Amino acid sequence: MIELYVTPTCPFCIKVLKAAEQMGLAEGEHYQLVDASPGSQGRLTVRNTGGKEMVPFLIDGTVSMYESDDIIAYLKSRFR
Repeated sequence: MIELYVTPTCPFCIKVLKAAEQMGLAEGEHYQLVDASPGSQGRLTVRNTGGKEMVPFLIDGTVSMYESDDIIAYLKSRFR
């Protein structure tokens, strides 16, 4: 399942989540949200996987990426 690493107040994270909602994607069915707040295990995973402590961050198997627009484009291609 796709993991989306986000923080509650990040405007780019909110952008990704709104786009996912508009595509009809549902948390728990199409993706899993992971808290990546500073100091969290999620933030550590983001840094260890991607090399930066930046959110939003997507992991889908061997695919990982930053950048909200790239994540939205990936979700569109994966689910349409």
